[in-house]
Amino acid sequence: MKIKNIAIVAALLLSPLSLADTHSQEHEASVLLPPTSIAQWYKPQNKRQVWLHTMFRLRRAMLAIQEYTALQDEKLLDKWGSQFIKDYRSITEMVPEWGDEIEPGWINRLEQVIRDRDWEAMGGALRKVGMTCSSCHDDYRAVTAALYRTPDFEKVMVEDSETMEDLSYKETMNNLTTSMNRFKIAVEDGRKTAATEYLEMFSIRVIDLGESCSGCHRDEQPRERILGEETEFLLEELSVLLAENPEGVGRKLGEVGVAVCARCHGVHRTLADLRRVVEP
Repeated sequence: MKIKNIAIVAALLLSPLSLADTHSQEHEASVLLPPTSIAQWYKPQNKRQVWLHTMFRLRRAMLAIQEYTALQDEKLLDKWGSQFIKDYRSITEMVPEWGDEIEPGWINRLEQVIRDRDWEAMGGALRKVGMTCSSCHDDYRAVTAALYRTPDFEKVMVEDSETMEDLSYKETMNNLTTSMNRFKIAVEDGRKTAATEYLEMFSIRVIDLGESCSGCHRDEQPRERILGEETEFLLEELSVLLAENPEGVGRKLGEVGVAVCARCHGVHRTLADLRRVVEP
């Protein structure tokens, strides 16, 4: 079982701290990393996402067992109970290192009470098995999602429409941030010509960034929501305000920050940062 330590610094914003005080707030937390063998059940190694579908079936079957226990429907209880027990036992076949995460005694107990139609014992046996699911999820689910269900932005390339050069995602984001901040500086200092150039540069880079979305997303909806017509309209409004009413540029740029930057970062950045921290 691999453990990775992450130093977490607690920043208390309401009262200023000296360097010594800040250091005293530092503590370590341990994160359990899933066995690397689980990678074979996630994309890109596994196109069918077998692990996820197994988890989905387990959750669905557990609910069905509860329902048909309440109805005392023996035929449907056998159907869903058999599916649940089969999928639960398959966990150690898919990830042998997790043999100690499941409780064979409790799944055997559940199998027995289903066979005996022991309706009163059914709920307790199912809860015990469910506790093993919750325990494993508490330890591994968030980190596993970060490692195997988030895009690896280190592999994403973005074509610069001006130079036709392929840039790394990090270079692209740095260029985007730089052009935005140069635009803000020029606006604040009354340099309208420079601000116009930086806004045009920023707009082009936003459009270039949007072209990279198809590397992961199969349809246009995700891109449209963040970098679609609404964003294009906001950038046009920025251009008009810069020419006619520079005092309104700051507020409008804030709208861009919420509708574009924060919306995309809220979906991708936190998990991407976590992935970089915990990646083996």
